[in-house]
Amino acid sequence: MDTFTDAFRAGLHDLMRWRRDVRQFRTDPVDEALLRQCLDTFSLAPSVGLSEPWRIVRVTSPEARAKAISNFEDSNAQALTGYGGDQAKLYASLKLSGMQEAPQHLAVYCDDTTEKGAGLGVASMPEMRRYSVVGAITLMWLTARSLGLGVGWVSVLDPTRLNADLDVPEGWSLVAYLCIGWPQQNTLTPELETKGWEVRAPDLHIENR
Repeated sequence: MDTFTDAFRAGLHDLMRWRRDVRQFRTDPVDEALLRQCLDTFSLAPSVGLSEPWRIVRVTSPEARAKAISNFEDSNAQALTGYGGDQAKLYASLKLSGMQEAPQHLAVYCDDTTEKGAGLGVASMPEMRRYSVVGAITLMWLTARSLGLGVGWVSVLDPTRLNADLDVPEGWSLVAYLCIGWPQQNTLTPELETKGWEVRAPDLHIENR
C-alpha cells in the first residue's frame, strides 16, 4: 500500500532542489545533537554486501583544520595553473570552499579492507564500496538540509597529504571532505551556474540499447 501522500512527495522533491552545495557559511555553532541526527542517517544507507564501509573522521582540532585548509589552498593554487585567460580569471574568483567559516568539518572515508560483507558484490566491482559511501553521504546531506543546515563538498584537496595529516589507516580511501554549518543564504541555483562557469544540461541523456 502506498503510504506516502502527494504533499510528502512534493516536499521531498523540494528538498532535493534545495540541497545545493554550500560554500558561504555563517560561523554559528551547530548543536551536537543536531549533527548527530545527521550522522545517524549513515546507518540507514544501503551498502554493497551490507559492508557499511564508511568511516567518518571529525576534523575538530585547530591544528588538523589548519592543515586541511592549507591543503586546499595549495591544491587550489595548483589547479588554477591548469586554466588560462578569462577562464583562469573566473576560476580565481570562485569560492570553492567554506572551510574557513564552517563550524563542522568531516572527512568521510571508505574502508577498502573491511571484512564486513565478506566481499559480496565487490569481486568484480570493488568500487561499489565507495559508491556505497557516496549514497550514505547523500542521505546525510538531505537530512542536514531538512534541518536547515548546509553541506559543502570540498574536492580540491590532495588526498594523500590529507590522509597523512589525519593519520588514517592505510586501507582507507578519501571519498569526501565535507563542511557543515548554517548557510548564509538559500538558493536553488548552483553557484557555478550563477558565476557562469557551467550550466545544467537541458535534458537528461538516456540511451536505449
